[in-house]
Amino acid sequence: MKREGIETEAAPKLTLALSQGVVAGGFLFVSGQVPINPETGQVPVDFAEQVRQALNNVQAIAHEANADLSNATRVSVYLTDLANFDQMEAVYKSYFSAPYPARTTTGVKINGYDIEVDAIIPIQ
Repeated sequence: MKREGIETEAAPKLTLALSQGVVAGGFLFVSGQVPINPETGQVPVDFAEQVRQALNNVQAIAHEANADLSNATRVSVYLTDLANFDQMEAVYKSYFSAPYPARTTTGVKINGYDIEVDAIIPIQ
């Protein structure tokens, strides 16, 4: 199967051994996106703004691959504090609509971030 790496300046570039996204088999696989603003390199202080930034980063990678976040089939959300779940859910609903993508939300330790989001989106 052929794979194509997706990279965009509209999402943060990390110095890790990963692509921002990979297209394969008719799907875009978006690597976990943390809430770094790609223009400033900063992370918002407010948690709801962190959720927006992480989802904006996923959305930017989707756009680069000619995919649409509204077609996402699978999303994983990683939170350092599950007490933030309700805030995440409120922001999440402004990016997705019914039928919502399949999703897992997990409490984990993320190196210095409060949220990370990855996604699988069909290419149309």
